[in-house]
Amino acid sequence: MTEENIKWWQKAVVYQIYPRSFQDTNNDGIGDLKGVEQHLDYVKKLGADVIWLNPVYESPNKDNGYDISDYQSINPEFGDMAEFDRLLAAAHDRGLKIVMDLVVNHSSDQHQWFIESRSSKDNDKRDFYIWRDPVDGHEPNNWGSFFSGSAWKFDEETGQYYLHLFAEGQPDLNWENPKLRDTIWDMMNWWVDKGIDGFRMDVISLISKPDGYPDGKVPEGDVYGNSNHAVANGPRVHQYLQEMRDKVLNNADMMTVGEASGVDIENAKQYATNDGSELNMVFQFEHVELDGNPNDALGKWYDERVSLPKLKENLSKWQYELDGKAWNSLYWNNHDQPRAVSRYGSDKPEFRVVSAKMAATLLHFMQGTPYIYQGEEIGMTNAYNLGWDDFNDIEILNAREYLVNKEHLIDDDTLLQYVHYKGRDNARTPMQWTDGKNAGFTDGTPWLKMNNNFDEINVEAALSDEDSVFYYYQKLIQLRHDLPIITTGHYQLLDPEDAEVYAYKRVGDNEELLVINNFTENEQTREYEVPENAEVLISNYKDDQGSVLRPFEAKVYRYTK
Repeated sequence: MTEENIKWWQKAVVYQIYPRSFQDTNNDGIGDLKGVEQHLDYVKKLGADVIWLNPVYESPNKDNGYDISDYQSINPEFGDMAEFDRLLAAAHDRGLKIVMDLVVNHSSDQHQWFIESRSSKDNDKRDFYIWRDPVDGHEPNNWGSFFSGSAWKFDEETGQYYLHLFAEGQPDLNWENPKLRDTIWDMMNWWVDKGIDGFRMDVISLISKPDGYPDGKVPEGDVYGNSNHAVANGPRVHQYLQEMRDKVLNNADMMTVGEASGVDIENAKQYATNDGSELNMVFQFEHVELDGNPNDALGKWYDERVSLPKLKENLSKWQYELDGKAWNSLYWNNHDQPRAVSRYGSDKPEFRVVSAKMAATLLHFMQGTPYIYQGEEIGMTNAYNLGWDDFNDIEILNAREYLVNKEHLIDDDTLLQYVHYKGRDNARTPMQWTDGKNAGFTDGTPWLKMNNNFDEINVEAALSDEDSVFYYYQKLIQLRHDLPIITTGHYQLLDPEDAEVYAYKRVGDNEELLVINNFTENEQTREYEVPENAEVLISNYKDDQGSVLRPFEAKVYRYTK
């Protein structure tokens, strides 16, 4: 890749907004579109180019908007279509782009399509969803839902099961049906015609189910087969995405990113190929699954920190293998992951700021498009003050129901400890704007309990402190915009077995960057070959002590070759 052929989205930085938790303007305790519009200047000040908006469509909220009942209406909790149009125009006025969340592996069971589909076996929408006869009086196969329990729900009315890889209220759409696909293309083009700038595609790797619907492998100690392994990257997924490219995505200069559960390197090269035939990039999950429980039956629920050599090996694999062939997305956290500083740095008061900057440095100097999740740029942490009565997330509540109450695989206190480390509600607590009532998020009662550290960690405090995490992110973004080597340079890992320090280079034709990150709260000593002409491009400490690396120290040297 050369500087001349860089695409706009390869140099861009994305700011993810979870509207429900961003800013409430009518005091019902729920964030809204007006609240997003109110803070566009904040996003612009940070330096981000693109806003990825989590779902704002009509929804019964079984899974916080990822169960859509009308793809062309706005959820009244968030506002209406006129307010969306104003938000889009206001963003464009500031040079900000908006990427919409596209959820088309499944819909809500309250979508008109499904209401018609389940009404009778001969309804013309029946084949918009996946219906199967019972096998020997039970489910058609052994697939488990991502949210615990079976992935099949029996419908008494028609005597068949429907597939729901997620919640019962999220029936899977049948992409084998060309009429369904045409209906989806029409809906997507309606949004394209509105002027949106792209799509983030939810679990897009799951849309093509395997022929014959074979049983999945059952993890030891579990009851159900692993449906992710059974379904991900199915036989016609690339055909469907190429059809989407032809029917929709080529109609505008769009940014596309696919959430690709179960993706591997070879599939990613196809999904995000440089020839532009499918998507621009994918979200892969390998690096955020390295700290899962060794007991497969407990899945993600665990609280051990990731091994740094394992993390290096994984991130480096993606950097090496996609270079020149496809494009990476770069992220630590999102609405489905815990807070980055709590997971990869330290949320102890004495280390929070410096470690948040370290994690940001490590990620933002890699090749790919960085994604910043709301609050990450001020170092928001996991919410340890939430208890069982406070959680809203269906994944957390279902895990307790199945793993503790039904299958007795774990006790309540241990699961709560794991939830405090890995639960999705850690990221969903409302945005912390001020140290005032409810952190300035709402004058009402917040839909989800506030993290109780907002008196210290908030936007107002960050903007008044020139040494804050916010201004460090601002500088990282500016460097990506200014220095082509961050986009085009080749990646080179140093010392893969070093368990305390993550160091790598970005190598260009005439210059190099040396990126050094102490991943621990202890002082380390490391010798690297730093040329005399090297300048410190950015650091989270005010001086450079050479081979001595202070707790969570990060620094980047730039020099000519």
